[in-house]
Amino acid sequence: MTTHPNHRRTGLWLGLLGVAIFALTLPMTRLATGTPEAPQLSGLFIALGRAAAAAGLSALFLLALRAPLPRREDWRPLALVAFGVVFGFPLCTSLAMRHVEAMHASVIVGVLPLATAAVGAWLHRQRPSAGFWLCAVAGAALVVLFALLRSGASGLALQPADLLLLAGMLCAAVGYGYGARLAQHMPAEQVICWALLLALPITAPLTLLTWPAVPVRASAWGGFAYVAVFSMWLGFFAWYRGLALGGTVRVSQLQLLQPFLSMLFAMPLLSETLDPLTVGFGLAVMAVVLAGRNMPVRAPVKLISQEGNAP
Repeated sequence: MTTHPNHRRTGLWLGLLGVAIFALTLPMTRLATGTPEAPQLSGLFIALGRAAAAAGLSALFLLALRAPLPRREDWRPLALVAFGVVFGFPLCTSLAMRHVEAMHASVIVGVLPLATAAVGAWLHRQRPSAGFWLCAVAGAALVVLFALLRSGASGLALQPADLLLLAGMLCAAVGYGYGARLAQHMPAEQVICWALLLALPITAPLTLLTWPAVPVRASAWGGFAYVAVFSMWLGFFAWYRGLALGGTVRVSQLQLLQPFLSMLFAMPLLSETLDPLTVGFGLAVMAVVLAGRNMPVRAPVKLISQEGNAP
């Protein structure tokens, strides 16, 4: 099925809005978890609590819409969405963010567009052109090169937190891919809502069990509120709609901008300054994204059975 140009344009804008919302996730998670020297909320509580809180908002939203139950065949993909973006990504990133800075973690996000594109191409049986994959690999390479230049003498050492972040990216790609496929026939806003409600019997009791036993800073609760309302809920309204309208493979490449947006948004939170290196690489990645969006992404050719074939 060919995507209408207007739908594709709308999908790209919605995808960009989703990326902008998600770009604050890592800095806000860092605020919520604190540091090893000054710990705040636990990673488990943040991951489970944000899902439980968003599930409560989802229930009110679905009731207000009088939304029908998903189709029987939709529950399995909804479970995979829940596995990827309700459990996998939040757990991995929340556990990792106490041990790495937001700047460091935002670099790892650079692998997410390629992972999402690969999952999307497989699920939708699309055939991205060689030019598209070249742009995708070039964008990822720019992000990695930026990481190496920013790390300086310390290098980009692979530590346990990095492995958690990479696992989180893979989980997110699976959740994005299946969510986008559901959004082809289900309202995009309802996809994440049903996935959150499906996970609620697990997230609600575990949230209570991991509730903080000691007082934490107001800033930590502020970070938690953001990831619960925006990262876990409202961001997916725009993101899944964008993937459905613009195509998973194409819109996923907007995620190449996320590491740099995260750095920009983290500046007031981390008291860091924006240097020429970041500006230069940010502009280069934007150029690659603009080039990639114009590369063809073809649907598979349907084979027509010939007359006279044996049944």
